[in-house]
Amino acid sequence: MSRRRKAEPLPIPARKPFSARLWPRSLAFRVIGFSTIWAILTLIVIFTLITTLYRQASERGFDSLLSAHLFNLIGSVGVSDSGQLSGAPDLGDLRFSEPNSGWYWSVEPASEGVHGNLHSSSMTTTIPSPTVAEVPFNSSFQRSYSTDGIGDEELQVFESEFVLDAKNRAARFRVMGNKTELEQEIATFQGRLLTYLSLFGVGMIAINAIAILLGLQPLRRVRNALALVREGTAQRLDGQFPAEIEPLANETNALIENNKRIVERSRTQVGNLAHSLKTPLAVLINEGRALGGAKGQLIADQAASMQKQVDHYLQRARVAAQRDSVVYRTPVTPLVQRMVRVLQKLKPDVSLSLTLPAADIVFAGEREDLEELLGNLLDNAMKWARSRVVVSVTPAASKDAAGLFEISIEDDGPGIPEDKARDALKRGRRLDETKPGTGLGLAIVADLVNEYGGALALDRSAMGGLKAVVRLRSLQ
Repeated sequence: MSRRRKAEPLPIPARKPFSARLWPRSLAFRVIGFSTIWAILTLIVIFTLITTLYRQASERGFDSLLSAHLFNLIGSVGVSDSGQLSGAPDLGDLRFSEPNSGWYWSVEPASEGVHGNLHSSSMTTTIPSPTVAEVPFNSSFQRSYSTDGIGDEELQVFESEFVLDAKNRAARFRVMGNKTELEQEIATFQGRLLTYLSLFGVGMIAINAIAILLGLQPLRRVRNALALVREGTAQRLDGQFPAEIEPLANETNALIENNKRIVERSRTQVGNLAHSLKTPLAVLINEGRALGGAKGQLIADQAASMQKQVDHYLQRARVAAQRDSVVYRTPVTPLVQRMVRVLQKLKPDVSLSLTLPAADIVFAGEREDLEELLGNLLDNAMKWARSRVVVSVTPAASKDAAGLFEISIEDDGPGIPEDKARDALKRGRRLDETKPGTGLGLAIVADLVNEYGGALALDRSAMGGLKAVVRLRSLQ
């Protein structure tokens, strides 16, 4: 049993850096992502700023209202000669008459000689106040503090001590407002503002994404035009492009034209060289044969060997000149079918079966090169097969082999021993001199595969003979 022997393996793609794995490579995704993050941060700042300003304005208005009620209450209460507090304050707000509404007022004695208590009809029980030590009065004999209300609501209290008459008799006035209502109003405003800003943000992000995608549309047109060039259906980037992208398209067209000129110049030089060497080598071969004898045979053999070497290296130069070109494409299925039919007619005693993929594969190279590669492999298999040859074309199965396809050719012949597998790929080396041939077939295949950046593997077939697997690049 022979073990598998491979040519140079295909390069493994380099591992992407962490930053490239963290952020997708899509330019549109990055721009939309950054703009979305910026929009969200901006809306958060706007929301915070507006709610802060609204809270400050609401609290100032609330305090101003309580202060106005307090001065109105002071102006509505007096004291009799006997020291009895009197008055019928009307603060102009119905909430002061609704029981436990959270809006209350009260008047209490603050000095000797004053008695009695006054309070709003909404105040159904006494609401304690902190001591002066806990919350002292300011220089205007006023103070403000928060406390719990009758219905567990939070109250904001404005309190003042005021002298009622010339006898320096004073009373303590308190006006209490429902601070819970204020907080609820602020929370309602925040909810509405958040809803409106969210809708605005979603719309802004959507419009921004649409604008970015439309702005990048010319790049997609460039990509599609390049795909047409790579597939061989176009020779240049055609179409109208924006001013920012037009220089890129022009430079790409110039690069494509320059590449074509290089390929054509290389082909011309190859043809000229082949033509210039053809006649001298033919003369040497004929003269050597005419001389006869050992020396003549030596001259003829060496000239023939030179001719083979020149043909080989000219072929390699031609392949190398167009290997990275983007304008060559060869459908694989019709070419393989045609070659199989031809070889089947040449050797009808050998059964030749063919397996093809459902979708046609396009080889990224010239038709003549694929014909020579397949022709040598099929000719070798038909020559050594006893009764059967199997040919299959499939896309490469591994995840690391995207954009590749495989051609497998198996026979039921004797195969190649393990110790001679390497020699089979050497130029001019024949493992069996009883069979006709030049010993160049597998070597030419290996050279062509190598020039196209592919891989050639020789293995033992399940039918007992040789299994040759060629992996080449395809157009996506």
